[in-house]
Formats: sequence, C-alpha cells, structure tokens
Amino acid sequence: MQRILVVEDEPDLRKVLISLLKREGYRVDPAETGTRAVEMLGREVYDLVITDVRLPGASGIEVLRAARELCPEAPVIVITAFASDEAAEQARKLGAFNFITKPFDNDKIVADVGIALGWKRLWSMMAVVSGKYRFDQLVARSEKMKTIMETVAQVAPTTSTVLLTGESGTGKEMIARAIHYNSPRRENAFVSINCGALPDELLESELFGHVKGSFTGAIASKKGFFEVADGGTIFLDEIGDTSPAMQIKLLRSLQERTIRRVGGNEEISVDVRVVTATNQDLEALVREKKLREDLYYRINVIPIKLPPLRDRPEDITHLAYHFFDRYKQEMGKKLSGVSDEAMAALNAYHWPGNIRELQNVLERAVALESSDVVRAESLPLEIRVGRSASRGTLLGLALTDEGIDLETLLEQVREHYMREALKRRGGVQIQAARLLGMSFRSFRYFAKKYRLVSRNGSEPSEA
Repeated sequence: MQRILVVEDEPDLRKVLISLLKREGYRVDPAETGTRAVEMLGREVYDLVITDVRLPGASGIEVLRAARELCPEAPVIVITAFASDEAAEQARKLGAFNFITKPFDNDKIVADVGIALGWKRLWSMMAVVSGKYRFDQLVARSEKMKTIMETVAQVAPTTSTVLLTGESGTGKEMIARAIHYNSPRRENAFVSINCGALPDELLESELFGHVKGSFTGAIASKKGFFEVADGGTIFLDEIGDTSPAMQIKLLRSLQERTIRRVGGNEEISVDVRVVTATNQDLEALVREKKLREDLYYRINVIPIKLPPLRDRPEDITHLAYHFFDRYKQEMGKKLSGVSDEAMAALNAYHWPGNIRELQNVLERAVALESSDVVRAESLPLEIRVGRSASRGTLLGLALTDEGIDLETLLEQVREHYMREALKRRGGVQIQAARLLGMSFRSFRYFAKKYRLVSRNGSEPSEA
C-alpha cells in the first residue's frame, strides 16, 4: 500500500484530504505542523508528500527541503492559496512536483496524486536496477521528457532496435543505459562504441573481432564488441559517421544476427540488443546517399528524439539542484543551496552544450564556491554575461564592494572566446588563433591548459 504524508494545519481541510486519499486505497499519515512533518520524514519512508505552504512551526518550504533530503524519490505536492506568491515560487525552485490552489477540486487532487505516484513508480524503476547503475542524471519535469521516459519504460523489456537522436550532450548514452538496465538483459554486458571516432579497419576489428595473424599486430585472436555483448546490449554511437563499406557489414550483422571476425571464415551467432545514436539528420544523409536506406530502416525501428536543454527549460532548475547535491556530497562542501541570482542566470542561459555543459558548470561552481551558497560570481563568464549584460557594465560585470578576482576573470574571458573561435573554425586551431589575433604557439598552450583539445591536439569527443 502506498504511503502518503499529509501536512495541513486546518483540521477540516486535513480531514477532507485524508478521507479522499483513504477512499482511493492509500495509507495516509497526517501532520498538523511542519515541525511534526519533518520528524515523521526522518523516521518513515513516504511515497508522496502533500504539504501546505504556510504552517505553524517549520514552514512548508522546510518540509519540502526535508523531503528532498530524507525521501528524495517522493514527489511533493504543495497546497497554496496563491500559486504565484513568493513561497510558491520558492517551492517551485526547490523541485515541488505540482501545486494545489485553494479552494481545490476533489477530483483534481485525486488525479494529481495518481499522476505523481505514477511518475514516482517510473522513476523508481529507472533509479537503480540490480545495484548496477543509477539513472540520476535523467532528472526531468518537462512534459517532453516525461513522454520520452514513458516510451523508454515501454520499449526496455522488448528486443526492438532503438534509434536515439539529438544534439551532443542531451543524454543519449544515459537513455541507452536506461533501456539496457531495465530490460531482461540487465545481467549481461552493455557495450558502447563511438563509430565516428575510429578508422574503418580499427572499427571493424573492435566490432567484430579478429583472428590471430589477420593483420600486423594481431598476435592473438580477439573477440569483438558484438561477441562481448552477446546476451546483452551494444550501443552504436554516431552511427551516421560510418563509411559505406562499414554500413554494409553492419547491415549484414543486424539482419543475420551473425558476425565474422576480421581474417576469419567462421560465422558466429550473436544475440544482441542494438541501440544506435546520432546527432545528425539521418534522413538527410539517406537523401545525400551518405547513409544506406536499408540500414536506416533497419535501425529506425523505435526512434526517440531527445530535445536540447533550451527546449525543456522546466528541467534546468531540477537538473541544477541535482548536480549541486551530487557534487556537494562528493566534495564534502557545506553549501546550503544556489542563490536566486545564480539560478536566474542558469535559467536565462541558452545551453549550447546541453546537460553535459550544465553538469560541468555546477561541478565547477561547487568546487570554487567559498561562501555558504553557490553565487552568480562562481558561474562561468558567458553565463553571467547572459544574465547581466543589460546593466551596461563592461562584459556585463559590475565591480562590487566585495571586489573581483581579476586574474580568474581574464582567464574565463580567454577560455570563452577560444572555445567560441574553435567552434566557428571547425576545431582548426591555427584558424581559431588567427580569428583572435593570437600566435598559434600561445593558442595551443592555452587550449591544452583549458582542455579545449585532447593531448593529441584534436577536439575532445562529444559522443
């Protein structure tokens, strides 16, 4: 039986809520004050919390904070007289699942509770499977992502091939892992390979294996990823970057469910669930004859398109708090939250790097923060500029009475423009250096310092 904590100081309203929920078959624990609710959250595990904003003792906001800390998987529905007041806005920022405005409709409350508990069941399924993998980074509140997660839950138990599309950093590999670890194949291997990162000869060997002596350096026979993933799942990232010759070999393996090692003649049967991903427009590649049409139809059985973060702004606050909590714990930092100004700047930014960029920003901010909350000053320059450029100050930054760290600021300015120059010049360092009026030697030095390129001088992979 699902257990709900109802926190309401008005006796009549509390009785109505208890009656409604018990009639639906839920177990209901009432609390008359916020202080009492916090105590109960520390002792019991709840599937859902319903709390008024204004309470004697601890406030509804404090109850919400306690629920996030003590029962993080429990959605919290907030009762408020005014959905737009300051307390409700604060509750929204802290991750309240939904709001009930007084006076309320009984049927709507029951429906809202059902939706919240249904979403919790989905997230519980996605949270930890067999202790192998956590899906914490799939934090979402937007309708777009809820629909995607419902699709993932439906297709995970099947053997159908899935095609994940979306920009770099939108979480395609996380979704692929979610599919695998919530399927009957979860006890077997999940193998991931970036098809665009390797030349054909090496990619063929990695996928299908090779026999001893098949080429220089093949001193022993080796299994490929398809064999390693037998009984499990193989994730073929950037499938659109494969050559025509490799596409033929992949198509044959997917159709026949057999592979042949490089240099070998034996047909080896493999039982593999295939998930593919790309940040390209595969239909356009088919029209341009860069992708085989038959391969496209073979992999496009169940398409799932992941939206960029800028198209799901409702998730930014929740993701930011998720990464804040994660890195605060990992680093042992005693931080109480994210300032309103910093959160406003995060929400105003366009996030070209999507979730991966947001994650990196929060990790950096938590690491650098010396006060008790993450301040806007701890965010990268481009995010602060986006928020404060309207002030008319140089670079959108004002000199406050507390002062600024000029050296750090100048480093951030240089890193920002070098990153932008690399993007505009397709990763070619010498052209990016010219765009900024820098010597190539100086550009190369700072590019390595800021990890804008890998050790071999190429752009880091965003697969």
